[in-house]
Amino acid sequence: MTVAITETTLPLPLSRRGKVRDVYDLGDQYLFVATDRISAFDVVLSPGIPDKGKVLNQTSNFWFQHFKDIENHLLETNFDRFPAEIRAHRELHGRSVLVKKCEVVPIECVARGYLVGSGLKEYKETGKVCGIALEPGLTTASKLRQPIFTPATKAETGHDENISFERMSAIVGADVAAKLRDLTLWLYSHAAAYAASRGIIIADTKFEFGLLAGRIVWIDEALTPDSSRFWPADQYTVGKNPPSYDKQFVRDWLESTGWDKNPPAPELPRDVVVKTREKYLEAYRQLTGAELTL
Repeated sequence: MTVAITETTLPLPLSRRGKVRDVYDLGDQYLFVATDRISAFDVVLSPGIPDKGKVLNQTSNFWFQHFKDIENHLLETNFDRFPAEIRAHRELHGRSVLVKKCEVVPIECVARGYLVGSGLKEYKETGKVCGIALEPGLTTASKLRQPIFTPATKAETGHDENISFERMSAIVGADVAAKLRDLTLWLYSHAAAYAASRGIIIADTKFEFGLLAGRIVWIDEALTPDSSRFWPADQYTVGKNPPSYDKQFVRDWLESTGWDKNPPAPELPRDVVVKTREKYLEAYRQLTGAELTL
C-alpha cells in the first residue's frame, strides 16, 4: 500500500488548506491538490487514507466530464500540460487540477433521495428535514417520494449547520438560491440514475458552486465518496444502514469508540485505514468501469 500524502509544501503561494484540499494561487487560476487527509464530523483524522486524494480527484473529473454541459471550474486535468514548476512534483500526478477562480457561494447544496444521517435525526425529532415536512412512518434508509434539497452553511471550523431554503435565500439572494436548488436536484437525479445502472445507490450528496462573471459554476468536488453516500444496490434494505462505499465506514468506527466528536479524534487503526482505501477504490471502479490512475 502506498504512503498517504496528507500535506503538500510547494514553492507556490498557498491560498488555503481545507480539510482535504490544498489550494495554491497561480495568479489567474488555482492549483487544487486533493490530499489523502480524511475528515469526519468536521474533524481531520489521522492517519490519512493512501490514494484517497486520487480517488476524489479522478472521480470528480469523471462526473464533470459526464455532465460537461454544466459549466464547472476545471481548466486542465492533464498533468503533463501543467506548468513546469508543478510537473516537477510528480507526487501530484492524478491528484491535482488547474481550476478557474470563482467567488464561492457560502452554502453546501445537499440533495437527499433517502433518509439517513442528520436528516434522519431531524426527521425523528420534528417530522421535517430543513423545514421540509415528510410523510409519517419513514425510517432508516427509507427512499423519499422525491429527492429534497436541504442546504447547509459552510463552516471553516466546527460543524456545518442544516438550514431552511428561506434562510439560504436570505444569505445568497432568492434568485441564486432558486437556481442552485434546481441545479442541485437536476444533477442529483441524473447522477443517481446513472449510478443505479452501475449498481450503486446515491443516497445523498452535496455540491458546491461559485460565481464567475455572474454565471453559476460547479466547483470543488463532484459526487465523490467524501461528498456522497454510496450504497451497493444489491445490499440495500429499508430499516438499516446499508454497507457503503464511502467514509460512513469511518464514521461508524468513530461512533463505536464513544468519541465526543470534538478534536482530537481517536487515531484510525490500520484495518480501518486499509478497508476505507479499498472502499474508495471500489467506488471508483464501480462507477467508472475503469481502474484508478495511481
